[in-house]
Amino acid sequence: MVMIVRTASQEDIRILSMKLLTLIQDKGGRVYQDNVAKFGIPDEYVEKAFSEESMLKATQERGSTFYLALEGSVMLGFAQVNPENEDTVELDRIVVFPEYSRKGIGTSLLREALSDQKRKGVKTVIVNAGKDESHARRFYEKNGFKEIRQVTIDAPWGSKLALVTYELQL
Repeated sequence: MVMIVRTASQEDIRILSMKLLTLIQDKGGRVYQDNVAKFGIPDEYVEKAFSEESMLKATQERGSTFYLALEGSVMLGFAQVNPENEDTVELDRIVVFPEYSRKGIGTSLLREALSDQKRKGVKTVIVNAGKDESHARRFYEKNGFKEIRQVTIDAPWGSKLALVTYELQL
């Protein structure tokens, strides 16, 4: 089968939410370890963030766009882009589900998201990566993003996060 990347519908977001909530229940699994445990995020915070209600609200009220990588009806991963202002968006996350990693899916998601945002008139894309996330940082650097600053923020769940902010001009 051939992989495609497309914008998610509301029904897709419902299915994606269920998949994410199921994956994070496996406390020893890679999705939980790489996206929750590593950052010390409380389970309740993640469950709320990936709830159908929160994800739909992101699209309807904040104008977020979700991109899905699919092979047939199987979800391989997704990306989320949030508008910052008229010509700048934040690439909030790219997640490739563990069994499909290291196959170019993240790159395909990134390319489609960037292409779509450029068509919409966006000029700048920013993304934050954890300072210690060498794999993510190399991925963004390899794809043309330039480091613009390093900051430590107070995360909404009460801990400190050391981040590197990258920028890409479209």
